[in-house]
Amino acid sequence: MASAVLKVAVAGLSRCSALTLMRAHSTTAPLHQGLPGSLWKLGRLNHIAIAVPDMEKATALYRDVLGATVSDKVPLPEHGVYAVFVELGNTKLELLHPLGEKSPIAGFLQKNKSGGMHHICIEVDDIKAAIVDLKAKNIRTLSAEPRIGAHGKPVMFLHPKDCDGVLVELEEA
Repeated sequence: MASAVLKVAVAGLSRCSALTLMRAHSTTAPLHQGLPGSLWKLGRLNHIAIAVPDMEKATALYRDVLGATVSDKVPLPEHGVYAVFVELGNTKLELLHPLGEKSPIAGFLQKNKSGGMHHICIEVDDIKAAIVDLKAKNIRTLSAEPRIGAHGKPVMFLHPKDCDGVLVELEEA
């Protein structure tokens, strides 16, 4: 009976939401252990990325007004961004500002003048296995191969149209 209800609930969802719901309602394995038979495991929320039109103003808000510890501004030319990390204890915020004219953040800020949430980043234990599995489940990626992210680890972005309109970044833990 519960299986039939879950199938009905999953039927109207995007692929990412369906996989998450199935993992969350699994009676055989907790969320962090992945689907039965999976060769990879979904981990913790690493960060939430926020596109900002004024990096200094945004950094000052989190550091001076809210009292958070913030990193130095780091250029990431391979991703077309400057990044500042805000430490929150259980996760981080990643403030992003365009670096160069072809920055994906520049395009985002043209559509969202005040900035806003850009993506979420979730850790996985084996990014290559995760990519193979997700592609087999028709989840599109934004590049053919993982790239090295801001933390020096392999990352892959999942297409937002396959993830309920959310740009999801996977990062190998």
